[in-house]
Amino acid sequence: MDWLVKLFTNPEGIAHIMILYALVISLGVKLGRWKIGGKKNGIAFGVTWVLFVGIIVGHICTHGLYADATGAVAYQKPIIDLVKELGLILFVYCIGLQVGPSFFEVFKGGGGVQMNLLAVGIVVLNVAVMLGLWALGSQMGILTQGENNLPMMVGVMYGAVTNTPGLGAANGVLAEVLGDAAPAIANGYACAYPLGVVGIILSTIVIRFLTRTSIEESRAELAENEANSPDRAAFHMAVRVKNSAVVGRSLKQLHDFLNRQFVVSRCFLEDGSVIIPNGETELQMGMEVHITCAESEAEPIALLMGEIIPRGQWAEVANEQNYVSQRLIITKPEINGKTFNDLHFSTIYGVNVTRVTRNGMELFAARDLRLMVGDRLLITGRKENIEQVRDLIGANVKHLDHPNVGAIFFGILAGVLLGQVPIPIPGVEIPVKLGLAGGPLVVAILIGAFGYRYKINSYTSTSANMLLREVGLILFLSSVGIQAGAKFLDTVLEGDGVHYIWMGFLITIIPILIMGVIGRLRLKLNYFTLMGLIAGSNTDPPALAFANATAGNNAPAVGYSTVYPLSMFLRILMAQLVLIFFM
Repeated sequence: MDWLVKLFTNPEGIAHIMILYALVISLGVKLGRWKIGGKKNGIAFGVTWVLFVGIIVGHICTHGLYADATGAVAYQKPIIDLVKELGLILFVYCIGLQVGPSFFEVFKGGGGVQMNLLAVGIVVLNVAVMLGLWALGSQMGILTQGENNLPMMVGVMYGAVTNTPGLGAANGVLAEVLGDAAPAIANGYACAYPLGVVGIILSTIVIRFLTRTSIEESRAELAENEANSPDRAAFHMAVRVKNSAVVGRSLKQLHDFLNRQFVVSRCFLEDGSVIIPNGETELQMGMEVHITCAESEAEPIALLMGEIIPRGQWAEVANEQNYVSQRLIITKPEINGKTFNDLHFSTIYGVNVTRVTRNGMELFAARDLRLMVGDRLLITGRKENIEQVRDLIGANVKHLDHPNVGAIFFGILAGVLLGQVPIPIPGVEIPVKLGLAGGPLVVAILIGAFGYRYKINSYTSTSANMLLREVGLILFLSSVGIQAGAKFLDTVLEGDGVHYIWMGFLITIIPILIMGVIGRLRLKLNYFTLMGLIAGSNTDPPALAFANATAGNNAPAVGYSTVYPLSMFLRILMAQLVLIFFM
């Protein structure tokens, strides 16, 4: 049995470090499913438990298995550092690929700009409160880490806002500036994180009472806003042409007159025959027209043409073997970034696309919608014509089973290189760098948003993206935890750990309460949307889960996704700016 003892106690073995990681990750993921407060509405810390388990294992290694406190953590430092940085890069790069296509879209509408300004306010106030507590604590002698007070408070801030990539960016800056003398700021992160999760959720509840918000009134307000605002959700209806003013007019003329987006998939004539229309198709009295449009556009379109036919009375295609509807998936990279205006489906191929499904969300097939590899198109037309479209877009699902790994790592290569480019700032001795977190994030966002212009196919399925992101995150958290475990207990019991807890709580709640009240009373944001915005500005999934359970609709998800990309970018960048400007 000596081999087994040696396997667990010899810090020099690769097998030993692999066992260490496997133990930390498997146990941490298992505990992450445990919900505090009940299975239905309880709060789960998720994979952050990997960090806590890593701290415990790191402490045991350096104070139990290795009495000289230098064992695995010190000896395996190069390996652990490599795993940590690789995990962080994979995590932020996959986030960038996911948010890239919508990163710049949210700034096109006034509502998106307002919501992102609120999120920026929360991020800036987090930094301001942290700096204020740092100055106050250092002056009053509450903080005892000396020159390391600011780095430790940065770690506390990122625990308070539950943002792990920011912690990674701060670690990267400290490694460059202080080298081996860099403090284990993950200890501050771990101290502040639990109350950070609770504080974000608690703040949204307090805002509701401060602003005297009614849950039922918020639901009614949201329903009214959705009814009066245009959207891209697909709505299907059948209309009987009764208005003599539109008889003889082409669908293109109708488009131009209404200035509204809609697609006509089929037209049934009074004699029972069916046609697949195009822009030149003329309307006839009594014709049954099947239309897909945004739900908010349905009523004015129907009123102009005639009357809506109840769904149970819709005509059916007599010869189903010729006229069919099929869902085809885009797999050819050359289609990436093209719009329906570019592809001329109806005029050239005689088919119509009524709906597009992307990442589980159904979109109306607007003429200016840019298509992406992985989009699923609902196509109506003759069977032989649909087969021609299949050849055009690929529709070979097997091509998507294998993610373009080469493109992913080429993007990571470009991101790492960009992250090392020094950016000089007047009056600052040390130039700013995006680092190993910021560089890949920026490149991934740019590839996701504009890659189609340069024939870059960065498609990864949702499951593949989630897998890479999750693996990267747990590798990073486990590495940070193992390294931080050596001094964590000392930090909590003998150091500033107690102060980190209450200071972190203040860093969490003060900015949310200030900006939340402004968003609700001044900007008149719906409460459920505001809940999602707060969760997104802190990049906190547990807070989003709580918001979804409270709202019972998709408003929190809209708020979360609107501010998440910019918030994540700023969280990562702020770590470097604070440490470079104030150290």
